[in-house]
Amino acid sequence: MKTLLLDQRLWDLCKDARGNIALASEPYAIAQDVASAVRLFQSELWYDTNKGIPYFQQIFGKRPALQFYKEQVIAAAQSVPGVVKARVLFAEFTGRKLTGQIQIIDSAGNTNNVNF
Repeated sequence: MKTLLLDQRLWDLCKDARGNIALASEPYAIAQDVASAVRLFQSELWYDTNKGIPYFQQIFGKRPALQFYKEQVIAAAQSVPGVVKARVLFAEFTGRKLTGQIQIIDSAGNTNNVNF
């Protein structure tokens, strides 16, 4: 499966060497799609408003338990086609900044990490 390749810094489309919109292949494509799924706010996806993480509804300004957020991230990651298992490791929570890693295993047995 392929997906549109996004510039890692700008999170926007980028071109390939021929000037066409670049595509990403597996396993990177799955990791990128997981990163996109975790960035998706609930109700933001106009054709399926049930997808996404309830950032505004239950996270921002609410101080939820880290376990709740971890469950939301795992569910978002596992909603990506090809993801068999997802695990979230939090590294640091300082002020309002949370860092960590999502470890994913895809249906081909590849392991990949998504840092946040």
